[in-house]
Amino acid sequence: MRDVAVVGFAQRQMPEFDGSPTCVELLVPVFKELYEQTGWTRRDVGFWCSGSSDYLAGRSFSFVQAVDAIGVIPPVNESHVEMDLAWAMYEAWIKIQTGEVDTALVYAFGKSSAGVLRRTLALQLEPYTMTPLWPDTVSLAGLQARAGIDAGAWDERAMAEVVNRSLTDAEKNEYAIRKGGSSVEELLARPLYADPLRKHDCSPVTDGVAALVLAAGDKAREVRDRPAWLTGISHSIDPMGMGVRDLTRSPSAQRAGAALDLGGVEVAELHAPFSHQELILRQELGLGDDVVINPSGGALASNPMFSGGGIRVGEAATRIWSGEADKTLAHATSGPALQQNLVCTLEGKN
Repeated sequence: MRDVAVVGFAQRQMPEFDGSPTCVELLVPVFKELYEQTGWTRRDVGFWCSGSSDYLAGRSFSFVQAVDAIGVIPPVNESHVEMDLAWAMYEAWIKIQTGEVDTALVYAFGKSSAGVLRRTLALQLEPYTMTPLWPDTVSLAGLQARAGIDAGAWDERAMAEVVNRSLTDAEKNEYAIRKGGSSVEELLARPLYADPLRKHDCSPVTDGVAALVLAAGDKAREVRDRPAWLTGISHSIDPMGMGVRDLTRSPSAQRAGAALDLGGVEVAELHAPFSHQELILRQELGLGDDVVINPSGGALASNPMFSGGGIRVGEAATRIWSGEADKTLAHATSGPALQQNLVCTLEGKN
């Protein structure tokens, strides 16, 4: 296996929908920032891969427009996944493993302002018995949260503690859309939104983009004194039908984590769009109290569609670059109620 590292990361998020730029307008400054981080030009990128959704954009082949942000000359080796940035990274990692390229730039974008996100995401459900009912993502998450409370797996106080810690940590994150903790009691006093969820239990809806740069071996060492080496990566999926799953668990997250060596993880960036889902993921991945969870604030602070999972990888990588941690974990999820999960480990060992 070739040694591959994350050597670049950039993101942009729009706190307001009014006047939100196009995807190309959002991506161009992100690419510029990555060129500055790496010292590269687009000629140094061996492979490009994007993540987005035509359903979210409301038009077919919407990713083709985003390619305009790369530039016409020279022609590029490009691919696309109808998934989060983390899965675009996985495809790029495989591409580098084949030996065809040594470097890759992966990016993702989503404009939730183009429609009603919680309704649009009903299109990812089982198409025969679920999608015709148009159950929205927040309501499904509410059912999951209620199932856990009724089973005694967690309670509303535990959910509020996750929120308070996340929003307090988000105060240090310049890209956080929602930030500023208060107290668990104050959070619990707020009105219900989708029983038992309150609005702060749900990730904010925003337009945004993010991108990562991968490089193999010496190419990575040329860019970073301390590259974030991808020492493990795995993903798994649970059944599409909600009625055949135990919503208080996420077996696919457990399987993805079990395939990796999680010993020694100091920081974990978990893609939990709802507060109770962090509690599920911590349990399934076996993360102890000594592991720092979501120091960036996580998805409860900002969760742009198709970038939220990849941002967790970028945030985990920055802890390696800075020397704050020697081993980190990043997690991304897709589908309703933690249906599909990707887990990777990053290490600073050279």
